[in-house]
Amino acid sequence: MTRGRSAITGRFAPSPTGDLHFGSLVAALGSALSARSQGGRWLVRVEDIDPPREVEGSAERIIADLARFGLVADEPVLFQSTRATAYDNAIERLLREGKAFECGCSRADLPDNGVYPGTCRNGIARGKTARAIRARVDATPVTFTDAVHGVITEQLQHDCGDFVIRRADGLPAYQLAVVVDDAFQGVTEVVRGADLLDSTARQVHLQSLLGLPHPAYMHLPLVCDADGRKLSKQDGDDPVKTLEPALAIARALQVLGQQARPDLGVEGQIAAATANWTPGTVPRKVSAQWRARADAAGAA
Repeated sequence: MTRGRSAITGRFAPSPTGDLHFGSLVAALGSALSARSQGGRWLVRVEDIDPPREVEGSAERIIADLARFGLVADEPVLFQSTRATAYDNAIERLLREGKAFECGCSRADLPDNGVYPGTCRNGIARGKTARAIRARVDATPVTFTDAVHGVITEQLQHDCGDFVIRRADGLPAYQLAVVVDDAFQGVTEVVRGADLLDSTARQVHLQSLLGLPHPAYMHLPLVCDADGRKLSKQDGDDPVKTLEPALAIARALQVLGQQARPDLGVEGQIAAATANWTPGTVPRKVSAQWRARADAAGAA
């Protein structure tokens, strides 16, 4: 059952696979500014449902770093590792209603384009045993509006085919867990990095299959290094690690197309940015020169 919410609710949902990096700080800050500028709540959810990839102590360090940058959730942090029963219930419902099916295929069985060809959708293929569970898709286009990227339409049958909602190792897939928990927490807007834009149609499809609300979406520009690669936890020049917090926040605001005022400190900048949040100036892409522009703004 979902929780009824009338106010705007946003969230930041990191995976504990390493420490907070600058790209994640941009996503956290953007989601917080969007929700709170509308008088809403901002939540933090740790997506710890993939133990093989998790780094010990990462979740605690991420939460501590967020606090260091003035970003404290309005409710206790939710850990997805406590939500296994909710995921099981959702998957069992989809199976019962014929909206999902057991699949015996491995990645090696997929064609080169990676699109699942429906091998097991009418029963486990001969010689195979059930491994994963997939959600059914059809030829109906999935359309949603993104606040930065505009109207987006995907044809899941063509783009990905029936997709995994429970992995072969028994763990719930990201696409399923995020949909179930966004509804549970009453999330009304999902503000996150553009690297997750191509997951959105699958999540909208699952929301429809489960009869859950569709939140609004905004996908923020990815932060890249000087060579055009997405900034990662391994980037040695990561501003989260190398800069004083007020200047790091100023750089994040610059990436988001907002006014940077490091002289106001962390709390002052966040307060000013919340009062003056302008989603229409958030860019689709950030130039590789973002560091130089942010430094210039910081020196002004």
